[in-house]
Amino acid sequence: MTHYKIPVIPGDGIGPEIIAEGQKVIDAAGEKFGFDVEWIEYLYGADHYLETGELISEDALSELAKYPAIYLGSIGDPRVAPGVLEKGILLTARFYFDQYINLRPIKLLEGVWTPIKDKTPEDIDFVVVRENTEDFYVGIGGRAKKGISKDLLEVSRILYSAKFGLDIETDSEEIGYQIGMISKEGTDRVIRYAFDLAEKRKKHLSSVDKANVLSDIYGFWREEFEAVAADHPNVTTDFNYVDAMTMWFVKNPEWFDVVVTPNMFGDIITDLGAMVQGGLGLAPGGNINPDGTSMFEPIHGSAPKYKGMNKVNPIATIWAGAMLIEQLGETKAAASIVSAIEKTILDGKVRTYDMGGTSGTSDVGDDIAKNVKCD
Repeated sequence: MTHYKIPVIPGDGIGPEIIAEGQKVIDAAGEKFGFDVEWIEYLYGADHYLETGELISEDALSELAKYPAIYLGSIGDPRVAPGVLEKGILLTARFYFDQYINLRPIKLLEGVWTPIKDKTPEDIDFVVVRENTEDFYVGIGGRAKKGISKDLLEVSRILYSAKFGLDIETDSEEIGYQIGMISKEGTDRVIRYAFDLAEKRKKHLSSVDKANVLSDIYGFWREEFEAVAADHPNVTTDFNYVDAMTMWFVKNPEWFDVVVTPNMFGDIITDLGAMVQGGLGLAPGGNINPDGTSMFEPIHGSAPKYKGMNKVNPIATIWAGAMLIEQLGETKAAASIVSAIEKTILDGKVRTYDMGGTSGTSDVGDDIAKNVKCD
């Protein structure tokens, strides 16, 4: 029997409850497919921060780097200023482990209602590959008041470093600025990942940008896309401006197979994708480093108002768990979990409030685990 050690960060709010259901289902899949999991808890989140002042330690990150995958519940708490936990834990982990791909399946399951009229599961089944470490999310910017000032901004990554020395002169009372940047190395690798994924699916890759307005940064993106496309002549490609892309996601989701996008636009269109596939409670995500440590989580937040109520939908977290074990090579077990999720939805007997039912979080986990074992 294969033995896996998987670190888990339950996090805040509903995080511990939904992670528990994901663990339950993965354990059920392990019983059936011949593997077992040793769960290793790392209790980083709001409680730890409020008790110690520490977000996540360098020692913890170093320990986590020994594992191929991390299971994450949710981060965020109203007792802590917005962004402190998210930047200090989530973004710190993404950058530390160089998780340069955010992978989001946009798949409508049988039995799920979509707000897109007349669309079926055959129409909504694509994947968004979002660059996860660059663009306007590199975290460099600032403010300057009237007069002359200077600033030194620095980006440090495993692949490269960059410094921006700014001489600022303004007669405005105050200005704010944010610098977005993409690198040749960072852009090339995420686009290559997307092309490789398209080769395994329907051989169609769509790129998203805003090169008609932000031509320096996204014109560069297009150039790199075209350079990589030359190595994949069997893949059909197209360019899409992000504003048009949001329209096509709603009007013609069946057009898409794999979508690759810079960080900021990926953040926007994957939330739209979540609603297309039935809501945030059904939307899993993976932060991927194909050669290092990846992290899997639902894309929704910590919903602190529902903490401890056994009320919220755990399906996104359970599905993220399927993505996690697929990353470990347990492809049949991962497919079985997604199939079990779909069976629970189709049966219609066990549904949480957001899907029109009255069942609890643990009821859904129990039913999906049962379906995994009986599949």
